[in-house]
Amino acid sequence: MNVYGMRAEYGRGGTVKAWHMMKDGRLTALCGRDLAADAATLTDHDWAHTSEPICHTCGALYLRQVPYDNMISA
Repeated sequence: MNVYGMRAEYGRGGTVKAWHMMKDGRLTALCGRDLAADAATLTDHDWAHTSEPICHTCGALYLRQVPYDNMISA
């Protein structure tokens, strides 16, 4: 079973620029971007519940990899 989570990409000034989806604790996001090991993390249950944007590509790939039933029952 895959475990998904989100990891922050930082912009200027150290603020969160965007959230990316990660799979199984990897540091490379679903979109292919490599992120810092010490970047902030959230669970995939926080997807669409952040004030910062979520990477569009990561979101699209996440929705295709995770069964819809799991998302609405969480």
